[in-house]
Formats: sequence, structure tokens, C-alpha cells
Amino acid sequence: MAEGILRSLGGSDLALSPLGLGCWQFSKGRGLVGKFWPVLEDSVIRDITRISWEGGINWFDTAEAYGGGQSEEMLADALSALGDAGKGAHVATKWWPAMRTAGNIGKTIDERLRRLKGWTIDLYQVHQPYSFSSASSEMNAMAKLVEQGKIRHVGVSNFSAAKMVEADKTLRRHGLRLISNQVKYSLLDRRIERNGIMQTAKELGVAIIAYSPLEQGILSGKFHSNPELVKQISGPRKWSSGFKPDALKRTQPLITRLSELAGKYGASPSQISLNWLIHAHGETVFAIPGASKPHHATENVNAMRFALEEEEIRELAELADHSKR
Repeated sequence: MAEGILRSLGGSDLALSPLGLGCWQFSKGRGLVGKFWPVLEDSVIRDITRISWEGGINWFDTAEAYGGGQSEEMLADALSALGDAGKGAHVATKWWPAMRTAGNIGKTIDERLRRLKGWTIDLYQVHQPYSFSSASSEMNAMAKLVEQGKIRHVGVSNFSAAKMVEADKTLRRHGLRLISNQVKYSLLDRRIERNGIMQTAKELGVAIIAYSPLEQGILSGKFHSNPELVKQISGPRKWSSGFKPDALKRTQPLITRLSELAGKYGASPSQISLNWLIHAHGETVFAIPGASKPHHATENVNAMRFALEEEEIRELAELADHSKR
């Protein structure tokens, strides 16, 4: 892995790159959510993983729900293909809670470990807040896995501010802390700044892990410069309201400024957007852009090579606010 800036994930001892690689797209088209992305060849998955690792990304986020464990397997194989050089890579995965109880956490952990083929689960997350059990019950089950040495740290995903507090309070009884909350966050979706999640994360020392950091590609600017590309989008993504002509018109001023800053930093609008995320709130926010082609991985790693100025960070936030009006 290339040397880069690392930061602590929440209150843990995990020193991670500000960007990780989101691995939903490694699902091989399996399962309901796996069909969101095209099926990637094994060689492409290995290339994406290698480019990410060599470029300074040292952690990879997957989940049980991504192809029913297929993403976990593909990630494990790709990391193992790195050989001794990749031994420092960190893996985060998630338990799927829908229609389950907290008791399922302990019953399915060995399947997660089997899918990951010997790779340590550095961060195990509850994928979403809806199940047949309380957040406290889930955290008690997670704490037991830490005590058993089957996982290292506990995180959540899509939890409200109140549920974050509940989860952290329960973990404290076990001498642990909530490390992260993985939520949807980008320049075009800043709800967590208004609903208490960001503020609570800062108060608790919990890291925010931003998924969909490029708003399904809208922040790349390519759909603004060529709206015909919207027709070529496959899967459910094409129905996102952000791709509609009136929405693209509203967000054009933001894209224009992203493009101007891209020229200044020798970057792309996507890289400026990612850089905004990882610098707008100190070291609180991490982001997990995906990559379905090797050049996407190169784009991701280069987004960590510079830092926007504070005035530019404020300006982009204001333009993003105006684009919603």
C-alpha cells in the first residue's frame, strides 16, 4: 500500500485511510440488491482491489446482503491475491437484521467468517435499524462476539441519533464503544447535518462512514454534460430523482464550481466531491465510494492527494444548499 494519511476510526485503534472501497458491486448480480450493478469479471474485481490498495486505501466495506455473501467471498479472494503485501488490509462487513432477532448475530457469524476465508472482521456493523430486536439486544450480541475474538469492533448503519446513543450506552456496559455509523451522505444529501446524526457522532466520538458519496454518480458531472447518458443507466439507479432534467438543471451551478475546482487541483468533479466529504468535518467523516471499473479505483485514490481550502468547503456547501431550492 502506498503511504498516505491515516486517521482513527472513531474511538478505535483502527488507523484507516479517509476513503475505503465500497464493495457492493462485487455481488456478481446475485440476490435482490446484487442486481443493482453489472456482473464484474473476477479479474476486474482483483484489479479494482489492487489499485485501491496500492493507491493508499487500506480498508474495504462489504456486507452479508451484498449477493448473500458473494461480495465477501470476492473481496477475500481479491485481497488474498495481493499476497504478503496486502496483509495489512482491514475488512468491514455487516449483519442483515430484517426479519431476524439479535440471537441471529451469534448464529451467523461463523458463516461470515467462512465467506471471508480467514480475513479478520475489523468492523462488524448492524446493516439497518429494523429487526425484531432492540438496538440494545443487538449490541449485547455484538459485544459477545468481541469477547469471543470473532470481531474486533462494533458499528451500525442507518441508525438515528437516538439509536446511536442507545447502542453506545449498551456497549459501554461491556467496556466497549460504538465506533461508527454508516449513513447516506454527500454534497447533495446532507440530512445528517440537520437530523442530529452528525452532531451526536461528534459528541460520542463516533465516525461517520458515508455511502453513496457521489450520489449515484450525479456529482461526477457526466450526466450534466451529456444528459443522454441517463438513458444508458441500468438497474434501479436510473429512477433516482436526481437524474431528472429539472434536478440536473438545479444542480448545474454546483457541478460547474466542482469542475472549476477540479481544474485548480488537477482533479475531477468526483474527486473534489469526495475531498469535500473527508475534510468538511475534521476527521469525523470517512467515505466508501465504489468502483465498477479499474479507472474508478484510480479516481478514488487520487481524491486523497490534496485538501480543499476552508473557504472552498463552505462555498460548495452553500451551492449544494441552493441546488435543493
